[in-house]
Amino acid sequence: MIKGLGQLSTLIKIKVNSTASSALLCVACLNNHAPTGLCVPCLSTLPSNTPACRQCALPLAATAVDLQCGECQVDAPDFHRSYAPWRYQFPVNRLISHYKYHQQRAFGRPLISGFIQHLQNQGCFEAHNRPDLIIPSPMHPQKRRKRGFNQAEDMAEQVARHSGIPWSVNLLQRNRMTVSQSGLKRQQRLANLSNLYQVTGTVPARVAIVDDVITTGATARAIASALCAGGAQDVQVWALARTPAAHD
Repeated sequence: MIKGLGQLSTLIKIKVNSTASSALLCVACLNNHAPTGLCVPCLSTLPSNTPACRQCALPLAATAVDLQCGECQVDAPDFHRSYAPWRYQFPVNRLISHYKYHQQRAFGRPLISGFIQHLQNQGCFEAHNRPDLIIPSPMHPQKRRKRGFNQAEDMAEQVARHSGIPWSVNLLQRNRMTVSQSGLKRQQRLANLSNLYQVTGTVPARVAIVDDVITTGATARAIASALCAGGAQDVQVWALARTPAAHD
């Protein structure tokens, strides 16, 4: 079972990322029966994002009847549906952090595997719901060089390979560097992202945006707005996890 990922991080980075036998190791507890990267007991601890707003995937109360949050009812975003299988809570947040900030792909592997299965179960690859193009959330080239890795691109490539849906890193670009979104409140995030994204080509009618986490939805809103202005008619958001609403 998952108790803490920090102490295991160094050991896992050495053992899981570098040995042939690591393909069967659980990245959380090092159990040797984990073909997807997480053993069954550890998989059972991942916080499922149900019920959730059908439009922005915000976690809702267990008693929710109308699966649309108040924010989307009052100020609907340009994207029409979001899919995020988990809530951004322990241990998902720690797994994503190791994957995203430390390029420890072994931590991302089980999440991406479950993510793809979730999309398939939700019919995202079926003709009636299938996008024409997958677009990873863009990262400014300067930031990408500094980090050396864009997790959204890695995710998009794996989803595209599984589903056969084409993907592009060139159709949408970031115009400028911004301050980190981490720690900003929703309105600050929206202001930080204003006029940030630029479409560089022809946008197909149906598009899926891929990112690791939907935090406040500000990034997804900004990207969807740019894509719809460029001609998209149906925009979905696909993410590993959704952050629950903050309660002051």
